[in-house]
Amino acid sequence: MTGGTGQSRVTGLTYYPVKGCAGIAVSEARVTPDGLPQDRAYVIVDEAGELRWQWGDPRLALITPHLPGAPAELTLRAPDRADLRVDGEGEAEEVTDLPGQPYGAVDQGEEAAAWVTGVLGRPSRLLRVRKAPGGTAANHSRLHVVSRASLDRLNAHLTERGVAPLPMNRFRPNLVVDGWDAPHTEDTAARLSIGDTELALTELTVRCAITMVDQETGRRAGPEPLRTLADYRKEQEGIVFGAYFAVVREGKVTVGDPVEIKAGVDAADVVDD
Repeated sequence: MTGGTGQSRVTGLTYYPVKGCAGIAVSEARVTPDGLPQDRAYVIVDEAGELRWQWGDPRLALITPHLPGAPAELTLRAPDRADLRVDGEGEAEEVTDLPGQPYGAVDQGEEAAAWVTGVLGRPSRLLRVRKAPGGTAANHSRLHVVSRASLDRLNAHLTERGVAPLPMNRFRPNLVVDGWDAPHTEDTAARLSIGDTELALTELTVRCAITMVDQETGRRAGPEPLRTLADYRKEQEGIVFGAYFAVVREGKVTVGDPVEIKAGVDAADVVDD
């Protein structure tokens, strides 16, 4: 079963080393029980240790991460700034707001704090998240999947309203699937088989104001897409677009891999800790 008459395939594979910042598109990645390696491995917090997010700090979108090679090393780039490089090392401390439960984090020091503060214009610090039970606290060990058909349906509605179509990066998916004829097939795909990797649906993605931030300019650009999505994608839990999947069998995923929908597991049977 493929969710349509054509062959569905992976057409986008992206991970986000710093939660809330720009992503890194890759052609292939090893998918582990913790999700994509280095996905949301770092976070930026305020003086109280609370997570900074794009609607409050839209310039996060202008921070572009790069991974030099070593597992914990990170380079950050931003317009009109010298590059920042950190090694991820340090003594772990307990922080309690990601989201609402303790997790270990390593503060990357004063130079890194000054750099992110300069970009955002507000006192901030860069932390590397340590693994918590059930995966990293920042991404809950899951992949965010959005289909091209879902975006095409939204953009058709936007065009009817005289609004320019939106790019996929407004929704910051890890995996983009093309070839499903029906929009929102990801909502009901109990399991996805991609090569030797298998994913299980956990929950739909409730969208927030971050989708109204232009990822290219780092500026708020509302009210779309939330205004239009509210007309036809509003559920009890909120406005939904895309879905989260847990990794039930690890393996390599490559752009161009076929995606097969497999039955046998209900979303309610997979608990996302």
